[in-house]
Amino acid sequence: MTTAAGHRDITGGEALVAALAAHGAHLAFGIPGTHNLEIYRHLAAYGIRHLAPRHEQGAGYAADGYARATGRPGIAITTTGPALMNIAAAVGQAYSDSVPLLVVSPGMPLRHPRLATGLLHEMPSQSGAFGQLTAFSHRVSSVAEIGAAVARAFTRFRTGRPRPVHIEVPLDLLTAAEPAGPPPLAPLPLPVRPPPEAVRAAAEALGRARRPALVLGGGAHGARAEALTLAERLGAPVATTANGKGAFPESHPLSLGVRLHTPAVQKWLADSDAVLAVGTELAESDLWSAAPEIGGTLIRADIDPAQMYAVLPADIALVADAREALRGVLDGLRGLPGGPREGRAGQAGSAGAAAAVRAESGAATGERDAARLPYLAAIRSALPPATVLTSDSAQCCYYGALPHLPVDPPGRYLHPTGFGTLGYALPAAIGVKAAEPERPVVALSGDGGLQFTVQELATAAGLGLPLPVVVFDNGGYGEIRDEMAARGDVPVAVDHPPLDLGALARAYGGHGVHADSPDALAEALRTALTVPGPTVITVPEPR
Repeated sequence: MTTAAGHRDITGGEALVAALAAHGAHLAFGIPGTHNLEIYRHLAAYGIRHLAPRHEQGAGYAADGYARATGRPGIAITTTGPALMNIAAAVGQAYSDSVPLLVVSPGMPLRHPRLATGLLHEMPSQSGAFGQLTAFSHRVSSVAEIGAAVARAFTRFRTGRPRPVHIEVPLDLLTAAEPAGPPPLAPLPLPVRPPPEAVRAAAEALGRARRPALVLGGGAHGARAEALTLAERLGAPVATTANGKGAFPESHPLSLGVRLHTPAVQKWLADSDAVLAVGTELAESDLWSAAPEIGGTLIRADIDPAQMYAVLPADIALVADAREALRGVLDGLRGLPGGPREGRAGQAGSAGAAAAVRAESGAATGERDAARLPYLAAIRSALPPATVLTSDSAQCCYYGALPHLPVDPPGRYLHPTGFGTLGYALPAAIGVKAAEPERPVVALSGDGGLQFTVQELATAAGLGLPLPVVVFDNGGYGEIRDEMAARGDVPVAVDHPPLDLGALARAYGGHGVHADSPDALAEALRTALTVPGPTVITVPEPR
């Protein structure tokens, strides 16, 4: 029925899907369940494709990978109770790494009593639980409110720091038909520009600096061109955080890569007379230690005002979109009398200084990392420049690929940083591949981390698209094993019996090979990029 005001009777499930489609959603990840079938009924009619991982945690990581690679919010659909709890780890990771992830789920009926009744999937408060993991959890109270809740979520994604959001639709509203109008749309915000006086102060501090430094975090990916121009104009070496990897070309002579955790890079920061940190928390998960001393002026550019007084308070605060902040600084430098001074002894001297810091940083960890380096070089040699790499919270990734596998734009490297979850790499790679089927995507993991979500090999096989999965196998949880040994403890519950991961991949419908040398790894990777389905490539790692 359609009213004179343009409202028509529509179920909550259709209202939800219509609102998602109106905001440009065209792919969702999730698993059907008894309580969410009314959502699934309408997806195809509204042009939303669906991919079904084998576990809700995998759905969350896939939506996260999709969001990081495309810049669009990732959509995940769960049912009530245990399904929603299954995705919680992925939501926590998205919150930690500032990823726009929208989780939609049914909830208990509108008038469900507060006392437990034994209804299927019943729990005291889904919205209360997810309110602690997200920017907000919105439990709607009518069909008409569903569109507003979705618009609120997309407004949150488009303004300020991205965070995950949860929308709960009571299960009786999903099937109830109520009058509702066209879904409201989240406004397209204007770019957030920094205050002119702060831009002038930042430009002056950087322009007179003899030892300028740039630190780029995940929030700097939208300002890659500006960051490159600024670094070259200042002659400033550039370090990135784990989430910032790929925001600055790591083949550039001014790049220090992902080495904020090394004493050499922390000393470089302390010795710099002006440090510009863009889109980063300067967090312990990037530094692997307490925040270093900053000897000079600290300029922070971030969309999140809270970062201006968190961890290392800003001397000059540029609360703005990263691109607008860097454009403002570049304009300010052009207006300085005589133009900006180049850091140290000009471009050549700055590149030499960066090379010296890189060499010192590498020497400090050379013995630990030496065995992985030939394999990482083999990976790099086999991959096209635009490849997206996803990684796990594994030794081969944070000791290996993050600092030692260079990535240049338009390539990307997606890593679960702050929350430090395991099992991210494979489903995140699936999310990227589902969004961009023609783009090369490679997952990097350890044998322990892969087994958290190894069932998603079936999902990857179902896609029928090439997806190499490189697994450094050290027979268990290598990092925890090493930490136990360092404490003088007898290792407990960290050693896994041998497992033929290649055979497991074949059982799921993929391929599996063992690479016992760097040359074999490079050849296996090149082949895996051409054959349909996932290819698990195991690499032996010393224990």
